[in-house]
Amino acid sequence: MKASKGTTILEAARKIDVYIPAICFHPDLPSPIKAKSIKAVYRGTQKIDNRSSEKEFEGCKLCLVQVEGREELVLACCTPVSENLKVRTETQQVQKARKTQLMHILAKHPHACLICAQKEGCTTEPCSTNVPVEERCCPEFGKCELERVSEYIGIREDTPRYIPQNLPVIENEPLFLRDYNLCIGCTRCVRVCQEVRGVGALGFVHKNDEVLVGTVEPTFIDSDCKFCGACVEVCPTGALRDKELKAAKHEVALIPCKYTCPANVDVPRYVKLISEGKFADAAAVAREKLPLPNVLAHACSRPCESACRRLDVNEAVSICGLKRSAMENDDETWKDKLEPTEPKGKKIAIIGSGPAGLSAAYYLARLGYQATVFETMSEPGGMMRYGVQEYRLPKEIVEKDIREIVNLGVEIKTDAALGKDFTVESLKNEGYDAILISVGLQTSRKLKVEGADLAGIVGGLDFLRNVRLGKASNLEGKALVIGGGSVAIDTALTALRLGANNVQLACLEKTEEMPAFPWEVQQALEEGVKIHNSFGVNKILGKNGRVAAVELMHCLSVFDKEGRFNPSFNEEETMQIEINTLILAIGQAPDLPSLTASQLKLSESGLIDVNSSTLETSMSSVFACGDIAEGPTSIVKALASGKQGAFAIDKYFGGIGNLEDRFIEIEKPNPWLGKMEEFGYKQSIQMPCLPIDERKGNFSEVELGYDEKMARDEASRCLRCDLRMDIQQAYQPPEKWLPLTEEGLKTVLETEGVYQLLNDDKEIIYIKGTMNLKKELEQQLTTGTKAKYFIYEEAKMYTMRESESLQQYMKRHGKMPEQNMEIEEDLY
Repeated sequence: MKASKGTTILEAARKIDVYIPAICFHPDLPSPIKAKSIKAVYRGTQKIDNRSSEKEFEGCKLCLVQVEGREELVLACCTPVSENLKVRTETQQVQKARKTQLMHILAKHPHACLICAQKEGCTTEPCSTNVPVEERCCPEFGKCELERVSEYIGIREDTPRYIPQNLPVIENEPLFLRDYNLCIGCTRCVRVCQEVRGVGALGFVHKNDEVLVGTVEPTFIDSDCKFCGACVEVCPTGALRDKELKAAKHEVALIPCKYTCPANVDVPRYVKLISEGKFADAAAVAREKLPLPNVLAHACSRPCESACRRLDVNEAVSICGLKRSAMENDDETWKDKLEPTEPKGKKIAIIGSGPAGLSAAYYLARLGYQATVFETMSEPGGMMRYGVQEYRLPKEIVEKDIREIVNLGVEIKTDAALGKDFTVESLKNEGYDAILISVGLQTSRKLKVEGADLAGIVGGLDFLRNVRLGKASNLEGKALVIGGGSVAIDTALTALRLGANNVQLACLEKTEEMPAFPWEVQQALEEGVKIHNSFGVNKILGKNGRVAAVELMHCLSVFDKEGRFNPSFNEEETMQIEINTLILAIGQAPDLPSLTASQLKLSESGLIDVNSSTLETSMSSVFACGDIAEGPTSIVKALASGKQGAFAIDKYFGGIGNLEDRFIEIEKPNPWLGKMEEFGYKQSIQMPCLPIDERKGNFSEVELGYDEKMARDEASRCLRCDLRMDIQQAYQPPEKWLPLTEEGLKTVLETEGVYQLLNDDKEIIYIKGTMNLKKELEQQLTTGTKAKYFIYEEAKMYTMRESESLQQYMKRHGKMPEQNMEIEEDLY
């Protein structure tokens, strides 16, 4: 083979898929290794001084190979290739030397499970051979790189028993767990932190001929760690582990901001662009997934912030505030990337112009359909216009996003009410090929208590709608709001702006249980709303036919043991609040015309019943999405539901049901982060807000937005969790798979055993025990299976071995292999 000058034997071997074990080598780390020790490191509060001044790291020495003409074995990781060089990688001398070096590594690392005869499928707890816990392998057992390398090299029988050192286990730091008992001193974490990320929070020292890795200060946060997770990603053992990753899929767990967003907005990408001052590019990234980006920059429920991993360090990144900064600097160059769509020749009627309906219209228009939106009110926008108040979402913002949707060719017909001005059948008669019902839940639920029919009681949605329509009168005296959700908070804040001199709110939930978002509750408290948690209405008291007071009773619990809404109360513990106005914000209900309701299959709560896969209703060519199909939800969830509604209709007419925009090309990310002093201590930049005394008597927007410097500073707090996805997997020992072909089956005998099928990507898709390996694998050849490769092992106790293999797979992947799941579903 040919190799460029300076290439090491190890690098040259990897290029031609010749495996040489090297636990200290990683494809994303500079080679050859030139890491140097530092003056001191910390393992928790323990300081360890270097006993050898700036000594270079010598490596794991597992990559020994034999070079023709040399007596001594050489290290492949630091020996350059030369002309006519002949290298042998698997001679007896090489194998023996590697086993000896591995023995030195394992002598200082828990390894009892690696040499246990019952290790296959074992979960390490409980241990059938009663090995002490500290001598067992860690939770990475079954998916550990050191384990796989050890299996490849082979463990010497005379490998000393591991003697526990009781080294520090750091569990009280954010995001990561560090167990120094499992560290083998490969320095991968140090090198990725220093040489790839440029952070330098980790280092190593030499002591008694041993490499000891640690932080440069007693804690990660004081070491100016950026918590990017690169060290965890490259660790070949369980010495560095993520804490409590909740999703089975690695990427979903590590980039929760992106995957908790119902619209799947590429949050890390636009936050990074903002940190670089590229606001217009960031706006384009947001637009790739959001038909209503300006609305969501002001009135999003922010699930991304609730999931932000920076929360474990101190405070979440203000993702919504950053999105607003991007949209306020949108130069609309993304429009140049809007590709013209060939008309499909189909007319689609969308009933309702809330976020679900407008989102559906956007995507249908983009897919080539002629979309017409029907709206009951005189202006489009649904609850965005008639529910959310101006102080949170100005109408100009709603209108700005709607204009872009109309510019795509969408027609919006206002003052058109379902059941009054048209019906589902009349739309069909007018030539609409499909109908999407996306009306919101516009009716406020009522209380069934004594005094509920008194004057002075109003529903929360009706109250907010009347304010937006300019029909609400100024309030005098005291107002009480019942409810703990976002509508209740908006209602309370609106009551203050209408002149109520005392606004209180009572809800069944404890503070931490309130459905309203924390920042909404905080704003209400700041503006003077008094909140009574864990109280419900016992009765409403009146005077001269009008509400005068409300008697509240203490709520002990909101849900029963089965998780059903079933409040229980202590009727002996009550309080009475004198009021002039009572506003009920205890939930929303559908208000479908009786004819439409009679034609559709509805749930017990009055929602339209739809097929969960196709979103079709019980009526032919009629679909439903948004609140009317899913129940009360947020704007961003409704937007996502509308998108799915559009895709469902496209599939109905034979389309692929998808649309992926790329308004800004994805550049290969720079892995270098650089050091930032006190990074972990940097608090979120507080959003500039209108002073509280300037909010009274008006509906001026409260949040004022970041300036450019504030936005860039806030974006720079991002941990860049997404960069972990660009770290390659370390080179693994060769698998024992064979091609699933007649040729590949020639070596298989007609005997008992277990086989595993693998797909094109060499991912296991099926595990099966059988009495006849050859016969069953030959049958697999004729079934049209996705499998391209297979692995097998002979085993008399094949059912037990199958169970062990499945357990091992599930431990590693968190689920059954694909084909095993399909078979299990068919059985049940």
